[in-house]
Amino acid sequence: MNENVLNVYNSLNMSFDHGDGVYLYTDDGTRYLDFTSGIGVTCLGHSHPALVSALREQAGKLWHCSNLFKIKEQEAVAKKITDHSFAHSVFFCNSGAESVEAGIKAIRRYYFLKGSKRFKIICVNNAFHGRTFATISAAGQKKLLEGFKPHLKGFEHVEFNNLEAIEKKIDDETAGILVETVQGEGGITPAKKDYLKGLNGLAKKNDLLLFFDEVQCGVGRTGKFLAVEWVPSLKPNIVSIAKGIGGGFPLGALLLDKKTSAAMTKGSHGSTFGGNPLGMAVADVVLNHVLKDDFLDHVREIGYELRQNLLKNIVKKFPKLVKGVRGIGLMIGLEAVVENTLIIDALRNQRLLTVRAGGNVVRMLPPLILEMKHVEEAIQKIDKALGSI
Repeated sequence: MNENVLNVYNSLNMSFDHGDGVYLYTDDGTRYLDFTSGIGVTCLGHSHPALVSALREQAGKLWHCSNLFKIKEQEAVAKKITDHSFAHSVFFCNSGAESVEAGIKAIRRYYFLKGSKRFKIICVNNAFHGRTFATISAAGQKKLLEGFKPHLKGFEHVEFNNLEAIEKKIDDETAGILVETVQGEGGITPAKKDYLKGLNGLAKKNDLLLFFDEVQCGVGRTGKFLAVEWVPSLKPNIVSIAKGIGGGFPLGALLLDKKTSAAMTKGSHGSTFGGNPLGMAVADVVLNHVLKDDFLDHVREIGYELRQNLLKNIVKKFPKLVKGVRGIGLMIGLEAVVENTLIIDALRNQRLLTVRAGGNVVRMLPPLILEMKHVEEAIQKIDKALGSI
């Protein structure tokens, strides 16, 4: 790493010159099958023609004017989101962490305006919500908080997928519940459907706000526009999204139901760059693709094929190296027996890019445009990689 760049990333000594679809290319033309998508970001793959065209066209018109003025592109994108989700309104920002921050503020603001002293949010272990001060406090992980204590007060932590643990934590200061619908950094672990239904019941019974972090699992990644849609009875108040919504352009958004929207009055929050015309241009293209039923059908089907191929052709063949597959849609984790970095390194040597996750998992987040031929190519590469360990 160049000493002029702050050394906070454990970056590999490799870089890419360009990308095309599901592939990345180094300066010398070496091609890699990309199962990282920039950690779940490039949902339509690299250099998607419609995204490139939209960004070029908007760049020639207007980059920025700030939210001092109405941005008509925001209104169009927000309408597409609200028309296809629980949301009444959308706040646009620039990252997942910002969207979670906005959600935390919305919860506290809602109860403040009700004259209530509620402020605490029940969170879960093994979570990741971003790198800002509030989001590392919400996650509560020791490795994230190291060197930054005392952390922000108001967050309590219990075991994930344990409804009874949450119920025991509820008191007269509890304002909401914050969980990832599918834990990404934590190891590609979906929340159980009964757990989500139970959260819904607890929230209704105790007048709590339900906040789901879908920064990684939202925007079609699981085969639904939002992962909360896998449980039709689930009624979230707030959902944060980012990553895939910009297709690679820095963009985040907070989705709010009607009553939480009403709490966020003029001046209560904002963002200089949030919802800028460039971001809205690419978000519009992403939504035009992702919101199509056949697109989401494809994500579910190709994700199933990839998981089944991993189970049949990899896990059964290499039981001393891998022991299982978890996930949903194209958010997939290969459970390692050996250190997951050994497998990730071996895969990279076969020109397949993956990313590590908690629980000793090899995380796979390919672009949502993945095809069966890419699944077959990946399985061949994984077979060779594990055979070399």
